[in-house]
Amino acid sequence: MRLGGAGRLRERWGRTSRVARWTAAGAAVALVGGGAAWGVTADGAPRVQSLDQRIAVVDGPKDDQRVSIDTTFYKPVGRTKGPAIMLGHGFGGDKNDVVGEARALARDGYAVLAWSARGFGHSTGEIALNSPDYEVKDTRQLIDWLAKRPDVQIDGPGDPRVGMAGESYGGAIALMTAAYDKRVDAIAPQITWNSLADALFPNATGAGAEKGVFKKLWAGLFFTNGAGGSACGRFLPSLCAMYQKVAEEGRPTSDAVATLRRSSPASVADRIKVPTLLVQGQADSLFPLDQADANARAIARNGAPVSVVWFQGGHDGGDSETDRVRGLLRDFFDARLRHAPSSRDGFTVTRAGGLDSSTQQVVVEQARTRTYPGLGAAPQPLPLNGGEQTIQNPAGGSPASISALPGLGALGGLTDLGGGGAGLPADMPGQSARFDTRPLEHPLRLTGAPSVRIKVAGDGDIPLFAKLYDVAPDGQAFPARRIAAALRVTGGGEATVTLPAMDYRFDRGHRLRLVVASTDMGFATPPKPASYKVQAVSPLTVPTVPALTAEAAPTPAWVWGLPAAALAIAAAILVGGRRRDTGRPALGDVPLEITGLTKAYKNGHLAVVDLSFRVEKGQVLGLLGPNGAGKTTTLRMLMGLIRPDSGEIRIFGHRVTPGASVLSRLGSFVEGPGFLPHLSGRDNLDLYWRATGRPLDEAHMDEALRIAGLGSALDRTVRTYSQGMRQRLAIAQAMLGLPDLLVLDEPTNGLDPPQIREMREVLVQYAAAGRTVIVSSHLLAEVEQTCTHAVVMAGGRRVAAGPVSEITGSGRRLEDAFLEIIGEAP
Repeated sequence: MRLGGAGRLRERWGRTSRVARWTAAGAAVALVGGGAAWGVTADGAPRVQSLDQRIAVVDGPKDDQRVSIDTTFYKPVGRTKGPAIMLGHGFGGDKNDVVGEARALARDGYAVLAWSARGFGHSTGEIALNSPDYEVKDTRQLIDWLAKRPDVQIDGPGDPRVGMAGESYGGAIALMTAAYDKRVDAIAPQITWNSLADALFPNATGAGAEKGVFKKLWAGLFFTNGAGGSACGRFLPSLCAMYQKVAEEGRPTSDAVATLRRSSPASVADRIKVPTLLVQGQADSLFPLDQADANARAIARNGAPVSVVWFQGGHDGGDSETDRVRGLLRDFFDARLRHAPSSRDGFTVTRAGGLDSSTQQVVVEQARTRTYPGLGAAPQPLPLNGGEQTIQNPAGGSPASISALPGLGALGGLTDLGGGGAGLPADMPGQSARFDTRPLEHPLRLTGAPSVRIKVAGDGDIPLFAKLYDVAPDGQAFPARRIAAALRVTGGGEATVTLPAMDYRFDRGHRLRLVVASTDMGFATPPKPASYKVQAVSPLTVPTVPALTAEAAPTPAWVWGLPAAALAIAAAILVGGRRRDTGRPALGDVPLEITGLTKAYKNGHLAVVDLSFRVEKGQVLGLLGPNGAGKTTTLRMLMGLIRPDSGEIRIFGHRVTPGASVLSRLGSFVEGPGFLPHLSGRDNLDLYWRATGRPLDEAHMDEALRIAGLGSALDRTVRTYSQGMRQRLAIAQAMLGLPDLLVLDEPTNGLDPPQIREMREVLVQYAAAGRTVIVSSHLLAEVEQTCTHAVVMAGGRRVAAGPVSEITGSGRRLEDAFLEIIGEAP
């Protein structure tokens, strides 16, 4: 696991595409190996010349010994010389992790140096966690090496013009080097720390790491990731011993706090005086947003310009926004190293703006303000109810509540956060106190770190975990962010608690819920059972940044043509109805029969090959296969949107052609519904139905709206919808008119676990009424739990068909059956 990036889990049947990506990555690494080499891109991009070299540096305080640092130097393309950018990697990685970014910067005319930090990759030496005596000393000697390169721009004798960037471990070394070496001209650290001690021993009361709570799971990953298969591995023995003592005791030691602080920008923040771009993730329980805030405030006090970006990704996953972040870094270095104009200064927050119906991708919007406001701007007090509550700490600290798990914090299906359903419980019964605000009269955009004062009764120093939930009018509660604020408070006392910073919108009618738990799986808690009393003694203070305004997401041109297109389709159906189409009476009761269907695209790609299957009334059929199997192409032909090259499709005995009247008996959601973003959800459904020309009383609008379950959000503009809300509205649109054949492409995308369960029930009930449902999905478990029958596709071909029970057989899971069918039995 690389701690510099987001951990992700993928379906097993994605292994073919993964092998292809790994092979491509290996080829890229091979291109830069073995001295000077030329990388050639298939798309005609400029070629990048690179040089692999081992650079010997003094081994920290051991002046008589040397360490070999494995580096790759990328020459600037199209220039004899250019400013240099040093790219660091995440913890557990090496220089090969930044090949893509290095090549892109080289094509932009930068000289780029990527290196494997000591103890990682092929570099020798021992890991010292970005110590001034070791890793910082290494980077300063690498700058010496850059100063001698003829293709690096020089500002003075021995002084190259140089910027530094990197994620996590690589971001911290950029900050540390800037503090110790005045030759660094600009830095752009990403998802990194201000104080490693405070990150691993957080205390949301502000009392400091000495009284913090041990973040045991993240710390364990940190230290075992560099262990190399042994107890201490490539760490300095003193660091390994430090970790082991803390892990055994479950609490910070003074030596550990002092050592980690010395490897932190916080220890030298007054020395960082260069332009800085701080990019921090909103999905990050390892280094939350407050770490970037501390860096920003410290550097700004030194008079240096600072820009802050909060993006959707982080160590817990989320959207990495790779292209956007790379663009931000390139613009920043262009402005600071080349003096080009820049519009990126200030504070930028990226927000999920819903689903782009044409691509099924989440639309990410940017909100900006010219100055960074910090985490406590424009506070609004919200009174809390709940009174004093008793919570229990179980023996051994188990079972524990769950907020985030390393690398898995963004997996919504991991926990049943709504309560009463499948999945692991987020908060164990009896172990958490809840305090709610009144329902909001107006929407509220929280930007920053909320705070509240609590009173705790109990014995000794008590670790607690505070987090914020969004409670819908129907009572379902979901975490605003899957991050807990760990704190330690002395029993019988009060403390002001600062909750995790975030950017989050609470809708009108929703409540904010403060949860204070006695356990959290990611942290060390007391082994002895105990009972505590917790009370909120102040309102919840919620920061807002009214000046942070989002740029309106551009509306795709095709959207504005939607009403006309819908009218054209309706007209075609009416015209088709006047055509002579006797159909096949023998198939009049058969919802769908596909025979010999084949479709090839102009580039020669054979998307569907000789596909045949039949669907009967009352069935819920799963069209199952990995991405690229031909599912969506099949559905588009079924709807008459594209013509097959051969074969035929018959719905209730009538052949499907563009504008065929039988298509009026089909409802569908394929590749997005094409909503008008400036209209409300209700208006979109009404406009869609009116465009069909059918009577309003045939729409069964009430049933469709119950299915959508959007509540008051139906009257909000669709551009404000989340992905899950748009998905539900799209399914309701497909069900308008209660069609005899319902076709849905990936219907559970963007839905949370309770909504997925509801969707399964809706589809089963829909078919039980004598109608037919076809669900396209690449999720094995989804088809297994929802569908009565399945057609399995791979490479455009049907590889299996029949009842799900027959395909699985003998109690096998559908996943194993599928792998066996395509010859990849586990």
